[in-house]
Amino acid sequence: MQLMAAMSMLLWSMLAVAADENMDIDLACAPEETIQFRGGTIRLENDKFTDTDQDYTNGVSITMVSLDIPGQLRPECLSKPSRLYMRFIQMMNPGFWNDMNYSADSQNVVFRFGQSMYTPEDFTRTDLIVDDRPYAGLLYTGMAWNRRKFNPESNLDMLDTREITIGVIGPLSLAEQAQNLVHDAFDDERFLGWDNQLENEPALQLALDRKYKSSNQDGAVTPGFSVDSIRSMGLRLGNIETSATVGIEGRIGWNLPNDFGSYPIRPGAENRPPSAFAHGNNGDNSISDLSRPAPGMHLFVTLEAKAVGYDFSLDGNLFQDSHSVSRRPWIAQAAVGISGQGFIAGHGFRLAVMHVYRTREYDEQLNNHSYGSIALSIEF
Repeated sequence: MQLMAAMSMLLWSMLAVAADENMDIDLACAPEETIQFRGGTIRLENDKFTDTDQDYTNGVSITMVSLDIPGQLRPECLSKPSRLYMRFIQMMNPGFWNDMNYSADSQNVVFRFGQSMYTPEDFTRTDLIVDDRPYAGLLYTGMAWNRRKFNPESNLDMLDTREITIGVIGPLSLAEQAQNLVHDAFDDERFLGWDNQLENEPALQLALDRKYKSSNQDGAVTPGFSVDSIRSMGLRLGNIETSATVGIEGRIGWNLPNDFGSYPIRPGAENRPPSAFAHGNNGDNSISDLSRPAPGMHLFVTLEAKAVGYDFSLDGNLFQDSHSVSRRPWIAQAAVGISGQGFIAGHGFRLAVMHVYRTREYDEQLNNHSYGSIALSIEF
């Protein structure tokens, strides 16, 4: 019953928001002024890819990405859930839309559903392992608003993201059931200590991210062989994680996509931001020759430093006593990967594969951690 209740709660919340996107809007609105979905992304992360089964051991997310909304927003053209979130952003960040002055400015909306799970190293023990990471799971849904703008004076292309994530920590996250299902399917040993996992509590997080790069692209890709870099900074507030990050990504390859890079699962990490080129902004979803995407492939390396003030998977429950470990305030992360984009049956796709390396997150952790990440994006 817990399984059905939790799945129903989060799945229906995401589907209800998505289904409502074309309801209750002004009939005078042009199609490009409303939220219409252009595609989706499935991400899978697991440390089995790096031959371990501990710490951050699995993450999965499913996202739906809207078409670009160019220029100034018209609230009457948005659905009720989107208007509600827009008001929340205006309350928390009043200047977010104040300088949408250039014709190249655009924005989109991303809906996300996902699960993350964490385990200690010794899967055979049924008692509480006090000197290792707690058993922990998170089931969540979220909505992100991506706003892209171009500043001709500085020649910088910038992406600002505001994302709110809600969910549940503890048994209702279904982390135990999901891990058992996968381990049984692959005939792997079950982890036996899930009775010691964190207690149920609601989860809430607000994420603010900014990514920027020099603007040297006039379409969906940079034609031919090229190199670029993408800088980033972020702030997360809530009982999922409270942290601040700075990072940089370097890319080299053929027909680099006009986006803001490839990142592991985290709020604000969707790698399909507003492009102003994905559908030519012609109002009929057609693609002009100038903006047409092209097949390509590139290598990328990301480096990130993070200051952590709170992490539920290390600090334990916020609203009640629980198992915790000695969290380290500073960590670093690096990723190396390859990404390619192309077409299948007239639909665009992108596949990004990366190996993520992370320094020790808590004093009791004996070694650095690593895991693999795969992301597949499809245009509808």
